[in-house]
Amino acid sequence: MAKRLVCSSPGIIGWLDSPERDPRPGEVRVTPTFGVEKHGTMAAFVKGYANERGSWDAKDRVHKPGGVLWNYPVPLGNMQFGVTEQGEEVAWWGPFEDTPIIDSSKLRGLNGIHWRHASMLDPGTFALGALRDGGMRIGDDVAVFGLGAIGLAAVQLAHAAGAHRVFAIDPISQRRQVAEGFGAITIDPSDGDAGMALRELTEMRGVDVGVDFSGSWHALQAAFRGVGYGGTITYGAFPAPFPAGIDFGGEAHMNRQRIVFSRACSDPNPDHPRWDETRIIESVWHFIQSGALKGDAIIDEPVAFATLTEAYPEIAAHPELHLKLSVRY
Repeated sequence: MAKRLVCSSPGIIGWLDSPERDPRPGEVRVTPTFGVEKHGTMAAFVKGYANERGSWDAKDRVHKPGGVLWNYPVPLGNMQFGVTEQGEEVAWWGPFEDTPIIDSSKLRGLNGIHWRHASMLDPGTFALGALRDGGMRIGDDVAVFGLGAIGLAAVQLAHAAGAHRVFAIDPISQRRQVAEGFGAITIDPSDGDAGMALRELTEMRGVDVGVDFSGSWHALQAAFRGVGYGGTITYGAFPAPFPAGIDFGGEAHMNRQRIVFSRACSDPNPDHPRWDETRIIESVWHFIQSGALKGDAIIDEPVAFATLTEAYPEIAAHPELHLKLSVRY
């Protein structure tokens, strides 16, 4: 039997068994070696909070009551890596499973790229989309709120795009240390007023672009204080519904900032027809190949595939202790 890790209902994680089969025309059997997860997005389904919004109607582009956002069981896992029967090292988007059969058009040859760096293709896609959506230009000061894998990709790509200074904000010390290794100036928001800290570090001008992947309303409020007059806040997080507390009548009202919601995989892109998700992905792959986007300090030490039913709930319960789950098959 083939095994796949799934969330069968909110909070319930286990194996889904299915009969093994042979590849169909156009498919390739791959021996998996490593895999990684996408923490923030999958937390919505593991914890169930996205389902409060109802089902997503793709035609009318609105949530509607009656149903859930995604039907359970939800496959868990994001990017996987392995070797084809011909010996080629490849990557693909897919769940944690021990006998993958993949459409050949979905496979990407690694061509010598280490899987830890290649793991940044997915977070890098959303980070690059957010920086572009925010209109970041060479010489800008940029603040990144939330230093998960996407936020740390945004730190690296902002430097690659010519940012003057990159400020990285997260309460978790380990994540700030990683960002410092990428050249960021870090701020611990639990130490005080992160928005005012951004002001003071920019001669009270404020940053030009704030990129928020934290999912915290406190971070968004800090962005209102720390982004300068006429600046842009790019919101790329996928949070649970916020409680009361956001103040739109303070700095946001006085400083006329723009809030741009960003999701790189939603086409048409704001720069359509020149840009779309495919071009963003290929651009990120270029940055990985050139060494401008790295994952070795971001990817957790791999856990064994067989232990996932124990390891995954622990990671879901304590996301602050982990950056990006990886699996060894």
